[in-house]
Amino acid sequence: MIFEAAVIAMVVGVQDTKSQITWTDGHQLQVEGQAWSDTKSPWDRFPSKAEGVVRDHVWNLSRQSAGILLKFKTDAAEVHARWTLTSDRLALPHMPATGVSSVDLYVHDGTRWRWAHTPKPSEKVNETRLVRGIDPVMRDWMLYLPLYNGVESISIGVPDGSVIEPMPDRPAGELPILFYGTSITQGGCASRPGMCHVAIVGRTLNREVINLGFSGNGTMDIEIADLMAEIDAAIYVIDCLPNLQADRVRERAVPFVKRLRSLRPDTPILLVEDRTYSDAHVNKGRATRNAKSRAALQEAMHTLHEEGLSDIYYLEGDRLLAPDGESTVDGSHPTDLGFRQQADAFIEVLQPILSRPVVSNEGS
Repeated sequence: MIFEAAVIAMVVGVQDTKSQITWTDGHQLQVEGQAWSDTKSPWDRFPSKAEGVVRDHVWNLSRQSAGILLKFKTDAAEVHARWTLTSDRLALPHMPATGVSSVDLYVHDGTRWRWAHTPKPSEKVNETRLVRGIDPVMRDWMLYLPLYNGVESISIGVPDGSVIEPMPDRPAGELPILFYGTSITQGGCASRPGMCHVAIVGRTLNREVINLGFSGNGTMDIEIADLMAEIDAAIYVIDCLPNLQADRVRERAVPFVKRLRSLRPDTPILLVEDRTYSDAHVNKGRATRNAKSRAALQEAMHTLHEEGLSDIYYLEGDRLLAPDGESTVDGSHPTDLGFRQQADAFIEVLQPILSRPVVSNEGS
């Protein structure tokens, strides 16, 4: 039927032993979201030289693959994935295995990226057919890697005779958006990797995004500023208040931004307040924390302006989540609804900044 031919049928299945599958290693495809290539393991987020420089907790979290994705073209009628995780902890108490340890497949329909499939990981080594029954015409695909687990290896499989190749690189001079932050930036507690606000921003603005979120450890350590400055970015987003009390904000925010600005004098910087705790309306302690940490970041912003630093922007925390309190799993970490709301708030601020002419500065 014409209708059936026009619809992409995407059905989960087990490996068909009758068909022969050709496997392509992920690094033979286009990789985005991985800012360094000289990594200790293939899918780490920090370079190997960061070990022993950043705190141990940060180093260990950098070995989780949040924000890294593969982009490829194929005319295959079905697409498979095979990935090996570094940890057998597949899920968290408040975050499903599909977000912690799974991959997340999108396809481009000619206008926008659309979700296609998220498999259910069952162990450290996973192999599954992601989609099948597709018209064998060339399409663009994108596969996000897990948010809260590491990846030892990943391959994409297509039937023998099908074409699979990396998508073309982005235009020269189109720089990525770099996010630095906490467990929320890393993606806790999205139901799947593509629902983290960092990923949504990337798809919506058609930009590469680099996720340097570190659960419980987004604390404006000065060595992170040095590493961030190695990446020529369109903008640096600093979203660390959920991991910093007011006194630490006062201690660290100005030196961190000044260090980053000294190394990247022409790159815009966006400072982000903490999201409003969903139970702050009844929990005075949480409401007080929001108020005090935000006041400290506002003081830092004022100081930076007073000292002549320009091209620094600010996103208020009350804009990140809807005021009805329905956007988190625990008052702090967003659900998919909360991540959509956060993405919208970031997009509203980022879009006009990114629309200006970009000056690439290789730093010193």
